[in-house]
Amino acid sequence: MELRQLAYLVAVADERNFTRAAARLHVTQPGVSAQIRQLEREFGAELLDRSGRAVTLTQAGEAVLPFARSALGAVAGARLAVDELSGLLRGHVAVGMVSQCASLDIPEMLAGFHRHHPAIEITLAEGSSDQLTEGVRSGTYDLAFIGLGPEAPGGLALQVVADEPIVAAVGPDSDLTGVGFVTLVEIADRALISLPVGTGLRACVDAAYASVGLRPRVAFEASDPRTLARLAARGLGLAFLPASVARTHDGLRVVAVSHPEIRGRLALTWRTGGPVSPAARALIAHARALLPEPAPR
Repeated sequence: MELRQLAYLVAVADERNFTRAAARLHVTQPGVSAQIRQLEREFGAELLDRSGRAVTLTQAGEAVLPFARSALGAVAGARLAVDELSGLLRGHVAVGMVSQCASLDIPEMLAGFHRHHPAIEITLAEGSSDQLTEGVRSGTYDLAFIGLGPEAPGGLALQVVADEPIVAAVGPDSDLTGVGFVTLVEIADRALISLPVGTGLRACVDAAYASVGLRPRVAFEASDPRTLARLAARGLGLAFLPASVARTHDGLRVVAVSHPEIRGRLALTWRTGGPVSPAARALIAHARALLPEPAPR
């Protein structure tokens, strides 16, 4: 078994396509296919299902993939550890973030890190909190900024970097204009504008409704809080938004929600187990120092 065979398996699993995986690896597609066939012969089982339009992992492939990622990560980490001892810091760090991170200046944080460590390649991708959490666990991301639901994800380290109330946002013609606060029961029958399932904010809203024996009636879903704000401003429903987002959008009227209060939290998360490269450790330390935990309420 060779490391390149494991690298080919990871690339095909990520791309779900042999041709795209070959292009990513800068090798020929037949070469990728041949090496993975050899890997399958060594395992005595097919690792990839090639019967559909997209290549998917078989049950055996699902079992092997985490170990393949760990092996590749361990080798890369060993090489980087030697560089670190030599006074060099290079490598690659993958960062994930939810779209509702507007309250955090992540671009400036990454730019500051890049100024100190120009040899480290940084990539950034957006996703839902559930996707990012699973990505950190699997090694797809080294660290991620996620929205927290009522329950913190297990098995990961967390640093809360923002904690603020979730408010009800409505258009200027709403009957709630001028109202200081409402209870969840009082707005239970209203059409909601919400982030989709899988986001931290939606998990908090769903849990709040469940705590008073209700189910939210979601009419509009969008992954960008700014879209939610625009929909609410046009009178299409009531949007649950972080207070910092709602109060900066022209045309919205903000109403506090009580009984129960809903809070939105953003957190930096990273793995505590498994190999972590020196480059990733450096960026995690940089982010933690730059983004201190919010003061207790």
